[in-house]
Amino acid sequence: MKPQRVRQSSDHRPYFFLSYAHTPRYGAGVPDPDMWVERLFRDLCGHVMAMTDLPAGAPAGFMDREIRSGEGWSERLAEVLATCRVFVPLLSPRYFASEMCGKEWYAFAQREIFHQAKSNRPAEAIVPALWVPVPPEQLPGPAEELQFNHRAFGDRYVTDGLYGLIKLRKFAEEYERAVYELAKRIVSVADTTAVGPGRPLDFRQVPSAFGTPDRAGPLSTGPRPIQITVVAPTLHDLPPGRDPQYYGDMPQDWNPYYPDVHRPLAYVARDLVRSLYYRATIVSFDRDSTPLDSKRAPTRPELLIVDRWALEDDERREQLAAFEDRPWVSVVVPFNRDDHQSRGAEGVLGAKLAETLPTKLGQGRAAACGVPSMEAFGLLLPQVVEAAAQQYLRHARAYPPNPSPSEGQMWPRLQGAPTSSGSDRGARETE
Repeated sequence: MKPQRVRQSSDHRPYFFLSYAHTPRYGAGVPDPDMWVERLFRDLCGHVMAMTDLPAGAPAGFMDREIRSGEGWSERLAEVLATCRVFVPLLSPRYFASEMCGKEWYAFAQREIFHQAKSNRPAEAIVPALWVPVPPEQLPGPAEELQFNHRAFGDRYVTDGLYGLIKLRKFAEEYERAVYELAKRIVSVADTTAVGPGRPLDFRQVPSAFGTPDRAGPLSTGPRPIQITVVAPTLHDLPPGRDPQYYGDMPQDWNPYYPDVHRPLAYVARDLVRSLYYRATIVSFDRDSTPLDSKRAPTRPELLIVDRWALEDDERREQLAAFEDRPWVSVVVPFNRDDHQSRGAEGVLGAKLAETLPTKLGQGRAAACGVPSMEAFGLLLPQVVEAAAQQYLRHARAYPPNPSPSEGQMWPRLQGAPTSSGSDRGARETE
């Protein structure tokens, strides 16, 4: 009789990353207020170890108190965020005011987006936990969009959060139930989504998923609009001899990084932009771009994603040249060097691009001269979006400020995207 084989997991990555906002001490000699978060972390780790086949010594989870003295803090955070299986944000009002928590959220959300782009399967591996209940109107876009039923962890958990349950002895049973259910959800999501490891990000350049309050105003104003315009041919108007495998029936279907990536780049860009607390609209350059009017103020910043092969059309190249006078428009030019046909025509296509958009190329050479991969595109996108947003603020028409009902504060209001559908005819709203 053959001995029975015991299944042994070879994946020893942490099951979860516990992301939380540090609570400052409120006086000398008082206990560390984050000791309760650490207790929650230890309880979660115990349940995860019991529910999985992780071997002794393998980390069940990670929180930043695990970083040893002398270890590079941001490097270690980036490493674990690039490898952990599930992201567990510990929600509270303080959490959404923390820039570092926003950076952690964005770093993991980018991995989800890349996983979906490569596998063409949804990847939802963010499992939020209530530390302190947060009113729905105070949730920024990324948290508001999560489809998560907190009530499955108990009614008292919804009304008091884990902090209330852990602090009051009479709720000890409710606390144990909530933590057990949270651990079960972590293990289930980790096993079903299977988000693969990514590349560690440089935390000095990682943006916050919660936006920048100094520019966006109060969170209640909602996500900021941005337009993603795709300049690419379709299967029906390709240049003679151009390989059709990168194209579809609409410009928005262009996928320059195929076959490594299975989703059109415009939708990858939309998801990345959403994780920066923007509301993105995808449009086609040929169908939806408005004629240049030097007297007309912009209604939103814009990201122009350009396929060099689109410049083979003289009329399109002439229309594209008008964008030289729109500083609120950032240009990104993907260029997959594994596409042998594009690489062979690089000299000719690059010369046409330089002739069409010389100023844009000078302003953002890295973005305009060929982004070689989806990962490189993801790293670059926050920078070009920020550049477009800053220029938009300089050129947008501002309405007179309205006094806030509280304390007489004044919030300037910029002209936003039009609400009527006429000016966005043919666009795909991606909300």
